[in-house]
Amino acid sequence: MESQKPMFQVENFDDEFVQKLVYDALVWCSLHGLVVGDKNYQKSGTVPGVGVMHAPISLLPTPFPESYFKQACEVAPIFNELVDRVSLDAKFIQDSLSRTKKADIFTSRLLDIHSKMLESNKKEDIRLGLHRSDYMLDEETKSLLQIEMNTISCSFPGFGRLVTELHQSLLRSHGDHLGLDSEQVPKNTSASQFADALAKAWLEYNNTRAVVMVVVQPDERNMYDQHWLSSILREKYPLFFIILAEVEKEGRVQEDGTLVVDGQAVAVVYYRSGYTPRDYPSESEWNARLLIEQSSAVKCPSIAYHLAGTKKIQQELAKPGVLERFMDNKDDIAKLRKCFAGLWSLDDPEIIKKAIEKPELFVMKPQREGGGNNIYGDDVRENLLRLQKEGEEENAAYILMQRIFPKVSNVFLVREGVYHKDQAISELGIYGAYLRNKERVVINEQSGYLMRTKVSSSDEGGVAAGFAVLDSIYFN
Repeated sequence: MESQKPMFQVENFDDEFVQKLVYDALVWCSLHGLVVGDKNYQKSGTVPGVGVMHAPISLLPTPFPESYFKQACEVAPIFNELVDRVSLDAKFIQDSLSRTKKADIFTSRLLDIHSKMLESNKKEDIRLGLHRSDYMLDEETKSLLQIEMNTISCSFPGFGRLVTELHQSLLRSHGDHLGLDSEQVPKNTSASQFADALAKAWLEYNNTRAVVMVVVQPDERNMYDQHWLSSILREKYPLFFIILAEVEKEGRVQEDGTLVVDGQAVAVVYYRSGYTPRDYPSESEWNARLLIEQSSAVKCPSIAYHLAGTKKIQQELAKPGVLERFMDNKDDIAKLRKCFAGLWSLDDPEIIKKAIEKPELFVMKPQREGGGNNIYGDDVRENLLRLQKEGEEENAAYILMQRIFPKVSNVFLVREGVYHKDQAISELGIYGAYLRNKERVVINEQSGYLMRTKVSSSDEGGVAAGFAVLDSIYFN
């Protein structure tokens, strides 16, 4: 595969030209809804249109080799199928997470719901997955390596499309000056494809009076990304937003399994929350999650899909011979393994010794989604030494992962209307949609992409968490 080549030198652009680009970009963001709530306004996460500002963006797209992009797109349907098969193997999920359950209360509560579903012998005939697999291109090995597989609340399908269109627009207007071609920014249909998957799940449920229910956080500054999906769906399908606590208050499951919330039958439950302990401040939220799981509504994700996306399951799947438990096609297995970074449990004394000696080569990961949770650098050594003293049980709350070192580029990052030039690295997310009704696969496809770019000195990478900006790809 080809190596990454320099696209342009940001040092060649004078401030006046860059300011013109920033102005045009901010106008475009404002006109097209590429916006988030401003944390300085109290109601910005609850009242649409109040305290709005542009989303954090990269001013120009990031160069990325087309062959690696195609590789990531090619394996997306294989990963979709893998998640589905893992979700059906209850013993693998329970056994893999049994030690983690003792060390991590959040994972324990999720596993308890999973166990209750197993005891009731409940089957999910219609299974919907909206996934995002995140990658970095390792500069030393020239390998595209998977960071994680997200199976719940995959953010920015709406904004992924918009930032791509923003960059295409800027290059059409200023491409001659920049020496760039807007056609080299690949099209992105993430919003329409995710909306299409939700719509087809609604059709498979086969109740024209039922609705799509989006479960959200009570104070969500990123609501506009979510509303991009809902705006597409609302043209044909009934839909409403709700928080988990209200589901327990207003919801019930009828004898036939129908979930009824606030008097409305629910066909599809789409989680844009529920992935972090902060989403369960009381028993009401846990009761709501169990209530939804007990119903016949299509869950995106089901509790089994949610658990299939945990870091520990990712690490277990990377062990020799484990993929063969779920897949028969040797070519597909080889394509997945080619993307696997080094992953280890903390019960491997040899790798622990190496990580203590060279912590800069590892990332320590808890069973958490969203930015701001991982452990890097000297903190890896300190935490491993602490865990050695506290005993083996706490080890199960973490995994170790090979640290990936992508190419560093000079970029313009724009936040709160101001740009700054910095050295940055990027992370590619490939969306995938999977819908199955019993033995019939309705959808299994790659569904657009998300590029996120962050200052190279920053370890964490979440946009919503404040570490990264939204970006797109320029084929070089």
